[in-house]
Amino acid sequence: MNLAPESKAQLLTPFNIVAGLILLFGGTIVVLRFAYGLSFATNLDHTTTWGLWTGFKLVFVALAASGYALTTAVYLFGMHEYHPLVRPAVLSGFMGYTLFILILIFDLGRAWRIYYPFLVQPGTTSALFEIALCVGLYYTTQFLELTPIGFEWLGWKRWRKVFIAGTVGMTVFGLLLSILHQSTLGALFLTVPGKLHPLWYSPYIPLHFFMSSAMGGISMVIIVGLICKKVFGHKMEISPEKLDKLTIGLAKGGAIALAAYFGVKLVDISIANKWEYLLTPWGMWYLLEMLGFVLLPCLLYAHGFREKKPRLIRYTALLTIIGIVLNRLNIAVVAFNWNLPLEQRYFPHWMEYVVVAFLITVGIVVFRWVAQRMPVVYDHPDYKSSH
Repeated sequence: MNLAPESKAQLLTPFNIVAGLILLFGGTIVVLRFAYGLSFATNLDHTTTWGLWTGFKLVFVALAASGYALTTAVYLFGMHEYHPLVRPAVLSGFMGYTLFILILIFDLGRAWRIYYPFLVQPGTTSALFEIALCVGLYYTTQFLELTPIGFEWLGWKRWRKVFIAGTVGMTVFGLLLSILHQSTLGALFLTVPGKLHPLWYSPYIPLHFFMSSAMGGISMVIIVGLICKKVFGHKMEISPEKLDKLTIGLAKGGAIALAAYFGVKLVDISIANKWEYLLTPWGMWYLLEMLGFVLLPCLLYAHGFREKKPRLIRYTALLTIIGIVLNRLNIAVVAFNWNLPLEQRYFPHWMEYVVVAFLITVGIVVFRWVAQRMPVVYDHPDYKSSH
């Protein structure tokens, strides 16, 4: 097997051309945003200070749960048959948190003062402080979990052995940090009960955020596994039949996660007696989210698992990911300031969409670059016996 990237590969591929154009145009917008401020590139104001970028911060973090979801299954629950998907899942999660940090910097009015909450004015009772601390620690933990990939690539056997020895400890620490910051991101919206529509607002929204991140993480593992097999199939040693078997197994976890989330949301509506809201236009939109992107994927996952249909499961994973995106944007944008007149509502500036596309492209390009050159989708031949 040739483990080195192809040196004579054509540079002007359709992917490289499209990605290059997006990066060039999006990078220009980013420069202009920092040159002229948030008012130049966004439609945010003093009434609406959280917009599209905040929504996608929540999206990136939720889908980045692929890392903790699979490492927990493999290293803590002993499901070692999923080990071939661990590194792609952790790298995907690491890129998700990278995009979260980048878009956070873009969204801050004075990004150069990002160190203030830690060094100048630490607000230890603030939810934002807890999120910043946990995300920073978890981002570092994920980087350490990925270092064996780099050490294998560089041939640094001693350092690889040191960090491999800490895998279980880092997994436990990462899981605890994930529980904390995934739920606290939801807790941010506890401060705006009058601005967020009652169907999405709940005193249990921290639990909702963590549970939905679990189902998003499982679905991302399924999609990342498929993409790696399609794009890096010549390097990925796992057979299509083995990947299908793992996909079917993940469907069971996805169905359980979705069913639990749907049940908790149903109980929340019952406790708060929100039934009358379901008969309003907002209620129809909420039912679309819950029935079309939670209950339906739950049933499809269960059917795919029972009937052993990996293709259906992969479509269901994509449907679930779309549902996560819809949920986070509903909370941060669509149902936020819902009681304002339409003419006063926030609608994202076109540059905000461009920056989101720019960041997603950055994530895809970096993931592709690393996976092409380092032992992410295959076992390095010098360490096969240790996996």
